[in-house]
Amino acid sequence: MKFLLTSGGITNKSIHDELVDMLGKPIADSNALCIPTAMYGHPWVGPGVKAWEFISGKEENPMVNLGWKSVGVLELTALPSIDENRWIPLVQEIDVLLVSGGDALYLCHWMRQSGLADLIPSLNSVYVGMSAGSMVMTPNIGDYFVGWTPPGGGDETLGLVDFSIFPHLNHELLPGNTLAAAEKWAASMRGPAYAIDDQTAIKVVEGAVEVVSEGHWKLLKT
Repeated sequence: MKFLLTSGGITNKSIHDELVDMLGKPIADSNALCIPTAMYGHPWVGPGVKAWEFISGKEENPMVNLGWKSVGVLELTALPSIDENRWIPLVQEIDVLLVSGGDALYLCHWMRQSGLADLIPSLNSVYVGMSAGSMVMTPNIGDYFVGWTPPGGGDETLGLVDFSIFPHLNHELLPGNTLAAAEKWAASMRGPAYAIDDQTAIKVVEGAVEVVSEGHWKLLKT
C-alpha cells in the first residue's frame, strides 16, 4: 500500500499532485472509501455534526470533497458485526482510503478489532490519512497525544511506517503545538520523528519516505 500522511488533508497543489501521481489516474476516475471512525473517540469532533461534515465533504479540510468518481463510507466499529465477505472485497477493489482525524488510539483499536489493520499491508490502493488518520500508521504517538485510552493502555499504534508524526505544527487553534513542544515530544519517541504543519504531507511508497510541503516541517529525530 502507498501512504500519503497529512496533517490537514489535501491542502495545496503539491500534495494534490502527489496524490494524483500515487493513484496513477485522475481523481475523477478514482473510487474512494472514507473512514470517520477516529472522530468518535475525540471530544472535539464527534460524534455528531463534525462526523457528518467529514463524510459529506462539507468540512474545511480538503479530502472527501476533491471530486472523486464515488465515495463510500467504511465505519470500522460496524465491521465486526458484518460478514467479512460483505466488506473485504470492497476494500480490496477501492482506489483510495480517506481516513479522518480524531483520536489515533481509538482509530487504532478499531482498525485492529475490525480486521482492517491486517488487510492494509496487502492492499494496492492509496491510504490518505489526516492528523490521527496519519498518526495511526506510526509505531506510537507519545504521551502528548494520548486521549482515549485503549483497554491495554499505552500509546502504541500500527507501526506500518517507521517514523512518528507531530501534526498541526504552529496551528492557530492549537497554541500548544509549538516547535518547542514538538522537540520535547520527539525526545521521548523511539525512532525518527517529524513535526509537520497543515501544508505538509509525508509520502511513503515501498518504504521510501518523501516530505511534500508548501509549509513548514522539521525532522526532529533520526
